[in-house]
Amino acid sequence: MTRLSAADFDPEVLGLFDGYVHGRVSRRDFLARAGRYAAGGTTAATLLAQLSPSFAAPLVAPADARLKISHLDFSSPHGYGKVHGYLAQPANATGKLPTVLVVHENRGLNSHIEDIARRIALDGYIAYAPDALYPLGGYPGDEDKARELFPKLDQAKTRADFIAAAHGLATLPQGTGKVVVVGFCYGGGIANYLATQLPDLAAVVSFYGMQPPAADVARIRAPLQIHDAGNDERVLAGWPAYEAALKANHVDYQHFVYPGVEHGFNNDTTPRYDEAAARLAWSRTMAFFKAKLA
Repeated sequence: MTRLSAADFDPEVLGLFDGYVHGRVSRRDFLARAGRYAAGGTTAATLLAQLSPSFAAPLVAPADARLKISHLDFSSPHGYGKVHGYLAQPANATGKLPTVLVVHENRGLNSHIEDIARRIALDGYIAYAPDALYPLGGYPGDEDKARELFPKLDQAKTRADFIAAAHGLATLPQGTGKVVVVGFCYGGGIANYLATQLPDLAAVVSFYGMQPPAADVARIRAPLQIHDAGNDERVLAGWPAYEAALKANHVDYQHFVYPGVEHGFNNDTTPRYDEAAARLAWSRTMAFFKAKLA
């Protein structure tokens, strides 16, 4: 079966789907409004199914023998009490390794983010991906149910949990003490937030994440790398003010915009994935980590 891409959908449908993913459009509204773009026997429900993630083909298999996979908890006294996450590390590592905090999208720790952690581990890092939904029972195995759960989180506690995870990684016995962060969508926003809270981070990479308030930028000490989609008007709208604050505070940053691609272009489980942009962004991310951890 030919893999669908963003080009196979009307831009209005892509906009509606982005609204649905981020809670601005209900499922009922998506179906009602997308119906006008359904043609040739395709229904609005079919469009939604086509745009939704499929986790059938991870890039790195969960049982890959090159990796050691486990789960790890950290105490989070200012958050929900405990952080629970997925830990991936090279199976035959010799010596201590830098650690990468991987922050998921707004559906919790799904199979795609676990796959991202495994990819990072194969590049010689210890990758840790917490599940923000753990206090509510964990990622439920269904994207729609996860999306419904997410607004029930106390974001102040959730943010404290991610801070606790970063602190935990800094003291991990098998780690070097150096911590970098990468986040996607909601996680990109959390990555930006962590940069304002944790001056000792070695590097922070944000994929299409919302920017922190300009007033908080003065606290950023970590070097930043930011990846945005050219068609992502919602996120790009906040960039000019953020960039002005970054420059005013002399923050070390790189900003890349990938023309003609959609929000979520790095997520290879949906048609919004763009292979060329994703490969380039990922190569830049890994090179950035290597440079800042040298």
